[in-house]
Amino acid sequence: MHIPDGYLSPAVWATLDGISAATVGITVKKVSRDLDSSKVSLMGLMGAFVFAAQMVNFPVGGGTSGHLLGSVLMASLLGVGPAILVMTVVFVVQALLFGDGGLLVLGANLFNMGIVGCLLGGAARGVAGRLNSEILYSLATGAAAWIAVVAGAALTSVEIGLSGHAPLAVILAPMLAVHAVIGVGEALITVAAMKFLSVRGIARAA
Repeated sequence: MHIPDGYLSPAVWATLDGISAATVGITVKKVSRDLDSSKVSLMGLMGAFVFAAQMVNFPVGGGTSGHLLGSVLMASLLGVGPAILVMTVVFVVQALLFGDGGLLVLGANLFNMGIVGCLLGGAARGVAGRLNSEILYSLATGAAAWIAVVAGAALTSVEIGLSGHAPLAVILAPMLAVHAVIGVGEALITVAAMKFLSVRGIARAA
Protein backbone atom coordinates (compact mmCIF):
# COMPACT_ATOMS: atom_id res chain seq x y z
CA MET A 1 0.00 0.00 0.00
CA HIS A 2 3.04 2.30 0.01
CA ILE A 3 2.49 4.85 -2.75
CA PRO A 4 5.54 5.54 -4.94
CA ASP A 5 6.36 8.98 -6.33
CA GLY A 6 4.51 9.80 -9.53
CA TYR A 7 1.15 8.34 -8.53
CA LEU A 8 -0.24 11.42 -6.79
CA SER A 9 -0.68 14.89 -8.24
CA PRO A 10 1.30 17.73 -6.65
CA ALA A 11 -1.89 19.18 -5.16
CA VAL A 12 -2.78 15.89 -3.47
CA TRP A 13 0.65 14.96 -2.12
CA ALA A 14 1.43 18.52 -1.01
CA THR A 15 -1.84 18.70 0.92
CA LEU A 16 -1.18 15.40 2.67
CA ASP A 17 2.45 16.32 3.34
CA GLY A 18 1.20 19.48 5.02
CA ILE A 19 -1.40 17.64 7.11
CA SER A 20 1.11 15.03 8.23
CA ALA A 21 3.83 17.58 8.95
CA ALA A 22 1.44 19.65 11.04
CA THR A 23 0.27 16.56 12.90
CA VAL A 24 3.83 15.47 13.67
CA GLY A 25 4.82 18.99 14.72
CA ILE A 26 1.92 19.30 17.16
CA THR A 27 2.60 15.79 18.43
CA VAL A 28 6.26 16.54 19.12
CA LYS A 29 5.31 19.56 21.25
CA LYS A 30 2.77 17.58 23.26
CA VAL A 31 4.78 14.39 23.70
CA SER A 32 8.11 16.05 24.56
CA ARG A 33 6.66 17.34 27.82
CA ASP A 34 5.87 13.85 29.11
CA LEU A 35 8.74 11.74 27.81
CA ASP A 36 11.08 9.98 30.20
CA SER A 37 13.91 7.53 29.59
CA SER A 38 11.75 4.45 30.11
CA LYS A 39 9.15 5.58 27.57
CA VAL A 40 11.83 6.55 25.04
CA SER A 41 13.37 3.09 25.41
CA LEU A 42 9.98 1.44 24.89
CA MET A 43 9.34 3.61 21.83
CA GLY A 44 12.67 2.56 20.36
CA LEU A 45 12.02 -1.10 21.09
CA MET A 46 8.56 -1.07 19.56
CA GLY A 47 9.74 0.95 16.57
CA ALA A 48 12.38 -1.68 15.85
CA PHE A 49 9.76 -4.40 16.20
CA VAL A 50 7.35 -2.75 13.74
CA PHE A 51 10.16 -1.97 11.30
CA ALA A 52 11.24 -5.62 11.28
CA ALA A 53 7.67 -6.94 11.19
CA GLN A 54 6.82 -4.81 8.16
CA MET A 55 9.59 -6.54 6.23
CA VAL A 56 7.80 -9.89 6.56
CA ASN A 57 5.02 -10.51 4.04
CA PHE A 58 2.24 -13.07 4.37
CA PRO A 59 0.27 -14.45 1.38
CA VAL A 60 -3.40 -13.54 1.04
CA GLY A 61 -4.18 -15.39 -2.18
CA GLY A 62 -4.31 -14.40 -5.84
CA GLY A 63 -0.58 -13.83 -5.94
CA THR A 64 -0.79 -10.93 -3.50
CA SER A 65 0.65 -10.52 -0.03
CA GLY A 66 0.38 -8.21 2.94
CA HIS A 67 2.44 -7.13 5.93
CA LEU A 68 1.84 -5.67 9.35
CA LEU A 69 1.22 -1.92 9.52
CA GLY A 70 1.54 -1.78 13.29
CA SER A 71 0.02 1.64 13.89
CA VAL A 72 -2.91 0.35 15.96
CA LEU A 73 -0.56 -1.84 17.96
CA MET A 74 1.75 1.11 18.64
CA ALA A 75 -1.05 3.39 19.78
CA SER A 76 -2.58 0.67 21.95
CA LEU A 77 0.77 0.22 23.68
CA LEU A 78 2.20 3.74 23.75
CA GLY A 79 -0.69 6.13 23.29
CA VAL A 80 -1.47 8.14 20.16
CA GLY A 81 1.29 10.76 20.37
CA PRO A 82 4.29 8.49 20.92
CA ALA A 83 2.89 6.05 18.37
CA ILE A 84 2.70 8.75 15.69
CA LEU A 85 6.33 9.68 16.33
CA VAL A 86 7.44 6.04 16.16
CA MET A 87 5.53 5.44 12.92
CA THR A 88 6.97 8.64 11.44
CA VAL A 89 10.52 7.42 12.04
CA VAL A 90 9.65 4.00 10.59
CA PHE A 91 8.21 5.48 7.38
CA VAL A 92 11.07 7.96 6.95
CA VAL A 93 13.70 5.22 7.29
CA GLN A 94 11.80 2.94 4.92
CA ALA A 95 11.54 5.66 2.28
CA LEU A 96 15.15 6.84 2.58
CA LEU A 97 16.96 3.51 2.92
CA PHE A 98 14.71 1.02 1.16
CA GLY A 99 12.73 3.11 -1.30
CA ASP A 100 9.53 1.77 0.24
CA GLY A 101 7.21 4.59 -0.79
CA GLY A 102 8.26 7.84 -2.42
CA LEU A 103 9.78 10.85 -0.67
CA LEU A 104 7.36 13.38 -2.13
CA VAL A 105 4.40 11.27 -1.03
CA LEU A 106 5.85 10.46 2.39
CA GLY A 107 3.15 12.50 4.08
CA ALA A 108 0.43 10.61 2.22
CA ASN A 109 1.84 7.23 3.21
CA LEU A 110 2.30 8.33 6.80
CA PHE A 111 -1.26 9.64 6.96
CA ASN A 112 -2.85 6.61 5.29
CA MET A 113 -0.98 3.89 7.14
CA GLY A 114 0.33 5.62 10.25
CA ILE A 115 -1.68 8.54 11.58
CA VAL A 116 -5.13 7.11 10.88
CA GLY A 117 -4.19 3.79 12.46
CA CYS A 118 -2.70 5.52 15.49
CA LEU A 119 -5.93 7.42 16.04
CA LEU A 120 -7.91 4.19 15.79
CA GLY A 121 -5.50 2.47 18.17
CA GLY A 122 -5.89 5.36 20.57
CA ALA A 123 -9.64 4.89 20.44
CA ALA A 124 -9.21 1.20 21.25
CA ARG A 125 -6.88 2.14 24.12
CA GLY A 126 -9.54 4.51 25.42
CA VAL A 127 -12.16 1.78 25.24
CA ALA A 128 -9.82 -0.47 27.21
CA GLY A 129 -9.81 2.05 30.04
CA ARG A 130 -13.56 1.68 30.37
CA LEU A 131 -13.75 -2.08 29.95
CA ASN A 132 -12.86 -4.58 32.60
CA SER A 133 -12.57 -7.38 30.07
CA GLU A 134 -9.50 -8.57 28.19
CA ILE A 135 -11.74 -10.30 25.65
CA LEU A 136 -13.61 -7.10 24.81
CA TYR A 137 -10.34 -5.17 24.70
CA SER A 138 -8.88 -7.71 22.29
CA LEU A 139 -11.98 -7.45 20.10
CA ALA A 140 -11.80 -3.65 20.11
CA THR A 141 -8.10 -3.67 19.24
CA GLY A 142 -8.55 -6.29 16.52
CA ALA A 143 -11.45 -4.36 15.00
CA ALA A 144 -9.41 -1.15 15.04
CA ALA A 145 -6.51 -2.92 13.31
CA TRP A 146 -8.81 -4.27 10.58
CA ILE A 147 -10.47 -0.89 10.05
CA ALA A 148 -7.06 0.80 9.85
CA VAL A 149 -5.99 -1.41 6.95
CA VAL A 150 -9.26 -1.02 5.04
CA ALA A 151 -9.35 2.73 5.70
CA GLY A 152 -5.77 3.06 4.47
CA ALA A 153 -6.66 1.20 1.27
CA ALA A 154 -9.71 3.41 0.74
CA LEU A 155 -7.70 6.59 1.30
CA THR A 156 -4.96 5.43 -1.06
CA SER A 157 -7.55 4.66 -3.74
CA VAL A 158 -9.25 8.04 -3.34
CA GLU A 159 -5.92 9.90 -3.51
CA ILE A 160 -4.86 8.05 -6.65
CA GLY A 161 -8.29 8.66 -8.16
CA LEU A 162 -8.19 12.39 -7.35
CA SER A 163 -4.74 12.55 -8.92
CA GLY A 164 -6.10 11.18 -12.19
CA HIS A 165 -3.68 8.27 -12.22
CA ALA A 166 -6.47 5.70 -12.34
CA PRO A 167 -10.28 5.90 -12.11
CA LEU A 168 -11.52 5.47 -8.56
CA ALA A 169 -14.34 3.22 -9.76
CA VAL A 170 -11.75 0.84 -11.19
CA ILE A 171 -9.30 0.61 -8.29
CA LEU A 172 -11.46 1.01 -5.18
CA ALA A 173 -13.25 -2.36 -5.14
CA PRO A 174 -10.12 -4.49 -5.80
CA MET A 175 -8.13 -2.53 -3.22
CA LEU A 176 -10.81 -2.96 -0.58
CA ALA A 177 -11.28 -6.65 -1.36
CA VAL A 178 -7.58 -7.46 -1.03
CA HIS A 179 -7.02 -5.31 2.03
CA ALA A 180 -10.10 -6.65 3.79
CA VAL A 181 -8.25 -9.97 3.82
CA ILE A 182 -4.94 -8.35 4.76
CA GLY A 183 -6.80 -6.60 7.57
CA VAL A 184 -7.72 -9.95 9.08
CA GLY A 185 -4.02 -10.79 9.28
CA GLU A 186 -3.31 -7.36 10.78
CA ALA A 187 -5.99 -7.90 13.42
CA LEU A 188 -4.75 -11.37 14.36
CA ILE A 189 -1.11 -10.28 14.56
CA THR A 190 -2.02 -7.17 16.57
CA VAL A 191 -4.07 -9.09 19.12
CA ALA A 192 -1.45 -11.84 19.36
CA ALA A 193 1.30 -9.26 19.91
CA MET A 194 -0.77 -7.53 22.58
CA LYS A 195 -1.31 -10.86 24.35
CA PHE A 196 2.39 -11.70 24.14
CA LEU A 197 3.45 -8.33 25.50
CA SER A 198 0.76 -8.36 28.18
CA VAL A 199 2.18 -11.55 29.63
CA ARG A 200 5.51 -9.74 29.93
CA GLY A 201 3.97 -6.66 31.52
CA ILE A 202 4.65 -4.40 28.53
CA ALA A 203 1.19 -3.98 27.04
CA ARG A 204 -0.47 -0.74 28.12
CA ALA A 205 2.46 -0.10 30.46
CA ALA A 206 3.25 3.23 28.88
